[in-house]
Amino acid sequence: MYDISCSIVLFHNPVEEVRIVVECFIKSTRNIKLYLVDNSQDDKFRYQFLSPDIEYIFTGKNLGFGAGHNIAIRKAIGNSHYHLVLNPDIEFKTDILSELFDFMQQNRGVGSVMPKVLYKNGDLQYLCKRLPSPADLFLRRFLPGPLKLMLNPVLQQYELRDRDYNAVMDVPNLSGCFMFIRTEIFNSIGLFDERYFLYMEDTDLCRRINKYYRTVYYPLVSIMHGYSKASYKTFKLTKFHLKSSVKYFNKWGWLDDNNRSYINRLITRNYLKPQLKFNRSHNVIIQPLQHSVTAS
Repeated sequence: MYDISCSIVLFHNPVEEVRIVVECFIKSTRNIKLYLVDNSQDDKFRYQFLSPDIEYIFTGKNLGFGAGHNIAIRKAIGNSHYHLVLNPDIEFKTDILSELFDFMQQNRGVGSVMPKVLYKNGDLQYLCKRLPSPADLFLRRFLPGPLKLMLNPVLQQYELRDRDYNAVMDVPNLSGCFMFIRTEIFNSIGLFDERYFLYMEDTDLCRRINKYYRTVYYPLVSIMHGYSKASYKTFKLTKFHLKSSVKYFNKWGWLDDNNRSYINRLITRNYLKPQLKFNRSHNVIIQPLQHSVTAS
């Protein structure tokens, strides 16, 4: 049984960029397994990373983000305690994996955790979010600059910018760039919804996890992320974002998503808890969050 398994989905990424994140992961002192799922049209990565700790999976076609990760997650279920969904443009110190492992071991009610995420220049990325409403996504994406500036205080509430990003907190919508997940929960809540080709699949999965487990932001460790907001820059990716947003709201509700409103009110009161209605053969024990160091 591996302590931590990990999947990275590739699609014509620069080799040196991928090499950085691969080395960050495989240098961990934990018992680990890395799955490189390559959705590229060619298998240039096949002989780049030769290690017994790495399994290369070449699909030969672009299956999408969630479907690619699902290939690895199916292999991880029953074979690892925790599974890390990882973007190829991430960099981190190897000791953070052990700290996240220990944190999850001490907090059995936590299903998924995300560390503090920084830009390469050290600036904070605001990746803790409320559950999105149509206005949150479409206004943020398409509102003209002057109007967006006028509504900026309202729009920033979506990213919880009024909260302390140096404090451990329960958050219902965490970024998919680094998702450290208790592997056993996939048996109960399912894998990534493959109807999303790209975008919104992380929000959807995080929401399903949070029905029964805590989804936690843990800023006592940090990673660097080459976050580019690509969907804002190319029309093709914008279309993927729009299609995924429509699928998300068709699934969870457009204006009649009462559960979204309830959860977002709990965030405002700093009292988010999972719904303890776990109709499975085992119970989920919710414990107080435990940590022994102070965030800087």
